[in-house]
Formats: sequence, structure tokens, C-alpha cells
Amino acid sequence: MKTAELNIAQRIGLATLLAIMVACSWLAPLDAAADRQVDAGLKRALLTFASARALNAIISVVQGTEVAIEPAGVGVILTPGQALDPVNDLVEQFSNLMLVASVSFGVQKVLISIGAHWLVSLLLSMAALVWALFQFSAKPAPGWLASVLVVLLMTRFAVPVVTIGADGLFRTFMAADYQSSQQLIDTSTGNLAKLNPPAATTDESQGILEKFKGWWPPSADVKLRFEQLKQVAERAVEHIIKLMVIFLLQTLLLPLLLLWVLYRVARRTFEWPARQPL
Repeated sequence: MKTAELNIAQRIGLATLLAIMVACSWLAPLDAAADRQVDAGLKRALLTFASARALNAIISVVQGTEVAIEPAGVGVILTPGQALDPVNDLVEQFSNLMLVASVSFGVQKVLISIGAHWLVSLLLSMAALVWALFQFSAKPAPGWLASVLVVLLMTRFAVPVVTIGADGLFRTFMAADYQSSQQLIDTSTGNLAKLNPPAATTDESQGILEKFKGWWPPSADVKLRFEQLKQVAERAVEHIIKLMVIFLLQTLLLPLLLLWVLYRVARRTFEWPARQPL
């Protein structure tokens, strides 16, 4: 007895399942939901990208801030903001990742539109019909037919199913972390802007040292102020990394895993048994 051989009941069950898939390819019950999830994901990615660029900009300003002090009457210009350089490098990588995540959501939207085209549904219907006829004939189906059927099924359904699945996992396990981390990044940007020294006056009659003296009140504790800036920036690092993990999971790792699972299931269901004659 061949373990790969299907009995009549199994073949009828597979044919029924395939007929439902063909109907769904024309009725498109998943496409609208997948489009909504992609739009929501794209909106989140663009919002986080804008927050990352704003944080990068304010840290860059802080890094470039120069403070003039006069110990023993000698003018010295300090740039303590350079201590934030490692944090700023991470923020730049974060903003680049968010741009890639935004592009990934855009690609998913295009692939959903391609899969929903009537020509894909027509080809799937034809391949399914021929495949079903071979299942109830004495001749085994050619190997390429089941492969074509699997490819068409993946083209039509893989991206919508993966999109909905990845979004469901995001909402179940990652949405709360995303909200809290996004809020803290925005708060950190605002706090850095408040702690950063005001812009210098542009009185052309002043010398360089005179201009920088006006950036900081004489009584201010420069070291304390920049320590506060550093603490605010470093507090955001944990949440930046958390957001990077969330978007990597939603736009890369989870979709690839779900695609692999769908392909294995489709291949085992329709390709391998299809080569066995009735």
C-alpha cells in the first residue's frame, strides 16, 4: 500500500477544498482586509520614520551645540553634545530601517493588487479544473501541473494571508509595546528640544566668543544640562531597539515564516499526492 495514494473520499475532499479556493479567488474575501492591514502598517511605519528623523535632527543639533566658558579669563569653546554620537548613529540606522519597513508595506500592497488581477484567477481556475480531472482519471497528473497549481495558489493567496496573519500577531503580541515605545520616542524628542540651548543671536558685530556666550546663561550648570540631555537620549535607546525588533518581525521574519509554512502546506496538499493515479 502506497502511503501517498489517496482514496476517493480524500480526492473528493481535496477537490472541494480547491473549488472553495477558486471561488475565493474570484470573490476576494481576503483582499479588502489585507489592504486595510497594509495601510495601517504603512501608516505606523511612516509615523515612526518621521519620529526617528525628528529625533535624529534634534540630537544632531545638540551634538553641534558649542558652549563658551571663560575659566581664569581664558575663552574656551566646548562641544559636550558629541557624547551623544553613538546614540545618534543608532537613531540613523533606526530611521533607515523604518524607511525599508515603509517600502516593504508598499510592496505588499502592490503584490496584493497583482494577485487580485482577474488573469491570475482565470489561470488558477483552469489549472484547478485540469488538476481535478486528473484526480478522477486512471492516469496520473503530470508533475508540472501540480507545481503550476501551487505557484498560482501562492500568487493569489499568499500575500493576503501573510499580511493578515502578521498583523494579527502584531496586534496580539506587539501592539502595546509599539504604542508605549512610539510615545516615549516622541516624548524624548520634545524633552531634548526643551533641554537644548536656544539658538544664538545673529549680531554680526559680535565676535565668535560673544555669540556663544549668549547660548547659555552664565549661572547654568553646563555639565548638568548635558548630562540630562544624555540621559533623555539614552532612555530612548531601549525603545528604539524595541521598535526595530517589532518592525523586523512584522515586515520580514513573520512574513517569511508564514510564506514558508503556506508553501509547504500547499505543496504537500496538492503536489505530491497529485502524481498518484486513482
